[in-house]
Amino acid sequence: MAGADGEKALGTWDIGPFDNDSAADWSGRLHDAAPAERAGIVERALRDVETESGYLDCDVAADAVAAAAVVASQLPGGPKIESAYAPDFLTGGESLPLPEHLPALAVRALDRIVADESEWRDLWADSGALDKAVAELGPIRVALDRRGPLAGAAG
Repeated sequence: MAGADGEKALGTWDIGPFDNDSAADWSGRLHDAAPAERAGIVERALRDVETESGYLDCDVAADAVAAAAVVASQLPGGPKIESAYAPDFLTGGESLPLPEHLPALAVRALDRIVADESEWRDLWADSGALDKAVAELGPIRVALDRRGPLAGAAG
């Protein structure tokens, strides 16, 4: 997909949280990281959305969408991660101990990603698939809003 003037191409092949170049690369870094470093990688991806001022870069947003999907997958009843581009340790059934504050951080990140001043939003709108892309985030958002205890939470 490209912006209105074709100025930025996002390597996107589907609307899933891991179905673009940036998120797939982020997923690979998460998988390759030492288990003790993984929670920090997830949190950084979400915090990057909060700390970026002005217009939100699409790559930052794509990484945060993937991170939010990871957080949601660790909540009771959260959506399972089944994408071939997701971290193998998660698709293989391992859990990821995460701090209890991450669901709320993920909700704030998703809110900013779908709002105005977001390249992610603008690129999907330009492609004509914004409603479909936002709907794909629905199960993630629902799981995060329940805010149940995280699987193996790391206080």
